[in-house]
Amino acid sequence: MHVPDGFINAPVSAVAGVVAAGAVAVSLKGARRELNERTAPLAGLVAAFIFAVQMLNFPVAAGTSGHLLGGALAAILVGPFTGILCISVVLLMQGILFADGGLTALGVNILDMGVVTSVVAYALFRGLVRVLPRTRRSMTAASFVAALISVPAAAVAFTLMYWIGGTTDIPIGKVFTAMVGVHVLIGIGEAAITALTVGAVVAVRPDLVYGARGLTAPLKLRIDGELVDAPAPAPAREPAAAHRSTKGLWATGLVTALVLAGFVSYYASANPDGLEKVATDQGIDKKAKDHASKDSPLADYGVKDVSNARISGGLAGIIGVGATLVVGSGAFYVVSRRRTDDESVNSDSRRDEKV
Repeated sequence: MHVPDGFINAPVSAVAGVVAAGAVAVSLKGARRELNERTAPLAGLVAAFIFAVQMLNFPVAAGTSGHLLGGALAAILVGPFTGILCISVVLLMQGILFADGGLTALGVNILDMGVVTSVVAYALFRGLVRVLPRTRRSMTAASFVAALISVPAAAVAFTLMYWIGGTTDIPIGKVFTAMVGVHVLIGIGEAAITALTVGAVVAVRPDLVYGARGLTAPLKLRIDGELVDAPAPAPAREPAAAHRSTKGLWATGLVTALVLAGFVSYYASANPDGLEKVATDQGIDKKAKDHASKDSPLADYGVKDVSNARISGGLAGIIGVGATLVVGSGAFYVVSRRRTDDESVNSDSRRDEKV
């Protein structure tokens, strides 16, 4: 659902950019409460993983494909504020390096694919896990429903922005019907990917799933047909074991992202995604503009001057995963350090007050 330049007019794109910048600023502040030095690298990995999975377009209807948006997955795993930042990093890398998603439409895309999906999905997920039994199956089901709803919600958000600032005169009713209809189907794929990923992490490290924190009852896992309490986070006296476990999860996730982007992406559907299909069918793309990064060496997810399509796409995917991981991890580390510094200042202030 990457919106190109020219779909939305300049004034609305500018307003969307200002609102998106405000959302990112709020998220930077909120992410300080969600991140620490242990989880910051995992947040960077989540961004890299989402970049990789977004390369895997899957067929949803005749001549149409879809791909992961990722807001639900990021919000559930690392928190809604950090989730918005994860999607923002992914969109920035895609726009600058791969000419995917317009640069003047970056604010539109962050609002649509980042803010709307993360907020809607996390609110729905938290509401469901509070009323469902505390089991891995319930957590997985809640993530499935949250991700499923988040995609058509993003389609509605795009339709609203197009209604206000669309550059072509297309009846909004047709746009709404087409966008929501195809993105409900895409939402099923989003839901499946999100539920599988969340379920896999819950199975091995439930303490690292942000969406499961702060709930009153202990999470339960089904083992050999019986429900047992999930293991609690590693106690302070065993930091080495907890560190090794977290590093193992991080390494597994990184290898998975590299394999998906570097190899599996070659077999992704070549059909246009939901927005591209609707734009072509309804005439939304009549005033689309060439991307400012169209001459990038990695434009269209291929390495320039590498003639073999499999190698070119694979290299581009690996470079994208690496770049997203580095930028995301660096940004999240800085945010987590700000939290540590703030806590140190507050602690010193309280100590001085007592003296």
